[in-house]
Amino acid sequence: MNAADKIRCDACPVMCYIAPGQTGACDRYANDAGRIIRTDPVVMLSHTVQGGGRVVPFALRDWDGDPLPGDTFVTGIGAGTTYPDYKPAPFIVSSRIEGADMVTVVTEAIFSYCGVKVKIDTDRFLGPEGATVRAGGEAVGHVSTAEYGSQMLSLGGVHHLTGGSKAEGRLTCAALLSLCNGEAVELTIDGGSTVVVQAGRPPVVDGTPERRMRVGCGSATIGMFASQWRGLVDEVVVVDDHITGVVSEHQAGKVLGWEPTGIRIKGHRSTPGRYFRVSEPGLGWGGTRLTDPLEILGPWEAKKGARPGLTLLMVSTTGEEFGFYVLDEELRPQAQPLPQALRATVGLIDENCEPSLCTVLFMGGAGGSLRAGVTRNPVRLTRSVQAGVTRLTSGGADCYVWPGGGITFMVDVTALPPGAFGAVPTPALVAPLEFTLPREAYLAMGGHEDSIRTLDQVVAGGGEYPVAARVEPWPSEAGASPRTPGVFQKVQRP
Repeated sequence: MNAADKIRCDACPVMCYIAPGQTGACDRYANDAGRIIRTDPVVMLSHTVQGGGRVVPFALRDWDGDPLPGDTFVTGIGAGTTYPDYKPAPFIVSSRIEGADMVTVVTEAIFSYCGVKVKIDTDRFLGPEGATVRAGGEAVGHVSTAEYGSQMLSLGGVHHLTGGSKAEGRLTCAALLSLCNGEAVELTIDGGSTVVVQAGRPPVVDGTPERRMRVGCGSATIGMFASQWRGLVDEVVVVDDHITGVVSEHQAGKVLGWEPTGIRIKGHRSTPGRYFRVSEPGLGWGGTRLTDPLEILGPWEAKKGARPGLTLLMVSTTGEEFGFYVLDEELRPQAQPLPQALRATVGLIDENCEPSLCTVLFMGGAGGSLRAGVTRNPVRLTRSVQAGVTRLTSGGADCYVWPGGGITFMVDVTALPPGAFGAVPTPALVAPLEFTLPREAYLAMGGHEDSIRTLDQVVAGGGEYPVAARVEPWPSEAGASPRTPGVFQKVQRP
């Protein structure tokens, strides 16, 4: 094969020279007998297609298949790109929705300014706030704030993608792509744990799958279940890394007439019955380092209600760890089997804990020349999205658009069809975007009127690059199937 057989792909700024039968560096475009084609089908969504989907051969004018469903929505998945958008977006499709003339502008956007926000439902200590998160040994993000029952990670961003070494950018891009496409990624946290994250699945912390997220902090658990413990046990301590609760001192206990027990807790007392920092964070009881909860107890005080035979329940905020104790003659707690009546209350804590899952939100800034593929006056698109005139979706999924300047959005990756995200070797992620707005508003913002086509015209003529199309159910419906993989050989590069 000589160099003359290769053709240059202008689908992105990398500008690969591609030999026949092979793809470019992105695996998204290929040389098919001397022409550049898009290897993955455009995904079109419909509420009327059940499972499996079907392939619609774009750009084949003799196609005589069944008509497309009336509610068909063309997504950016597989649509291709016109980045750096010196020309209109690949598909600008007119439609009529509930009697209104609408336009949907469809493209695959290339994002260097992007990342993912990861919510991990666990009380386990993953690492110090601000600690570096690594994938394959390279820094890809950091630990963010801990929220109620969850730990948060912020991964990616332009500095990790393009501001560090080539290895850092490559591994950051690979980790983001896998997470966005619903695959499992192992992350290590400096000074903390190793955690396997996969959207919609339980996290695996240091080799142990998490089962439940906590019902609440120790104080909240006291508030929820104090009335059910009344009359069954003399004292209850709910062990929690954040706020450990003590029922006899807690406001809930006082309202119920709980008698003092003379208990003493080693920790920083906040308000009555609420203690901070009873232990360092860790993988033990309630997200602490405790394997023996009695370590947080000081000497019991007889003058304040302690007596031989006093009963004590200690339990974690998930109900997974619990112990029952009786004070002996020297006011020392001795472990005893958990009474059946108390077992039911511990089970109620467990029942009220929601399944522990990982949530992955893709976050990107849809700025720069991307907007020029939509309108000749890009700032008008920004203002239209911010004003709610233009609806922004990603692969058909609703997005949250941040207030303030620009078009900064987030989307739950599990709301998109499988395999919706791609990557280019800049390195950067590729995400599908759709801008839908009234036709009149589109023309008023300076939209590319000459490029507007009907769905029938799109099916007949395809896009700038020859491509098939796949009709799939909306992601929220059962039976959504992954995209058909390409059949082209990936060019291996050093």
